[in-house]
Amino acid sequence: MNNLQWLDEVKFNEQGLVPAIAQHHQTGRVLMVAWMNREALQQTAEKKQAVYYSRSRQKLWHKGEESGHFQTVYEIRLDCDADVIVLQIEQHGGIACHTGRESCFYRKLTENGWEIVDAQIKDPAQIYGKTAASTNPHTLAMNASDAQAEQIEVLDYLGKMMTERKLADPESSYVAKLYHKGLNKILEKVGEESIETVIAAKDFAQHGSEDHKNDLVYEVADLWFHTIVMLGYFDLDVQLVLNELARRQGLSGLVEKANRQAH
Repeated sequence: MNNLQWLDEVKFNEQGLVPAIAQHHQTGRVLMVAWMNREALQQTAEKKQAVYYSRSRQKLWHKGEESGHFQTVYEIRLDCDADVIVLQIEQHGGIACHTGRESCFYRKLTENGWEIVDAQIKDPAQIYGKTAASTNPHTLAMNASDAQAEQIEVLDYLGKMMTERKLADPESSYVAKLYHKGLNKILEKVGEESIETVIAAKDFAQHGSEDHKNDLVYEVADLWFHTIVMLGYFDLDVQLVLNELARRQGLSGLVEKANRQAH
């Protein structure tokens, strides 16, 4: 994106900042709110990863540089007054909040006041203690053991989320609405995502561009997500699929590790 005229249309405040809302690109849930200056917004558009501005540290903040929980940006929107940014993102690791939860908005107003209604996915000390020590913010990469553990935790989290969404109000989330519509609708979505994945793969094979690669990754993520929704319909744990894949490859150590984490 060489022409930066679009940045001039954004109304930054007196401090040169604009609020940015990060929203899950599939469920629509608001995960966090942060600030961006002109450079942060420009880098976000160029990198396709969320870059914010930390007011406390007075510096750019590449989300995930310490935790490893980066945000892939699929869409950037500007509101009618041009003073609020909304990012449609994929939250790697399923954790946007520094408390180890999916969303920073984990407290709900009830008759008893503010109550915590979202479970903690991971202990913050585990996130920032281990990962910060082993992560080089310049290379933006986690070590292999941390990444493998996180992949297991993300799948476990998604499995638990499906159980919760089955009992939720259909109007409260996309997944709850799918469960309310029944198995045929869920299978229809799996079929749609399968076809879109095939098309994206063919496009990437033909063109090989970065955009087509991102499209393929996006469609595969959609396909995996909806197959996990399908497993949830039958109350099947995603760990069963991991175990089967490990069995086929002789990765008994991975299964054994996953089983240890489950107890």
